[in-house]
Amino acid sequence: MIHAEGVAEVTDTTFDTEVLGAGLPVLVEFTADWCGPCRQLAPVLGAIAREEAERVKIVQIDVDHNPGVTSRYAVLSTPTLMVFQDGEPVRSMVGARPKRRLLQELEEALPAAVSRR
Repeated sequence: MIHAEGVAEVTDTTFDTEVLGAGLPVLVEFTADWCGPCRQLAPVLGAIAREEAERVKIVQIDVDHNPGVTSRYAVLSTPTLMVFQDGEPVRSMVGARPKRRLLQELEEALPAAVSRR
């Protein structure tokens, strides 16, 4: 899996605890080793993870190795980004995007949690 600094990896086993039980909103990237756009997104997610660590947790899950969560949330494309708040998905986005756009979409999904840029 493509690892970005500051972005934790979750699995079918750890997803409920790390994402649904998190005290912060969580941005989950559904990714795969073979996904080119996921590679483009990695530094964007790493930067946001470092800059917004107090407001949002960012994790990634490999769709090939974690079919349970992938199926539960009907993920069909990579990268799929899902924002969870209080254990519930509040927004889903498909495809890579620049940092500014992703921050804007996070702000729209979590207005009280993510600072304006």
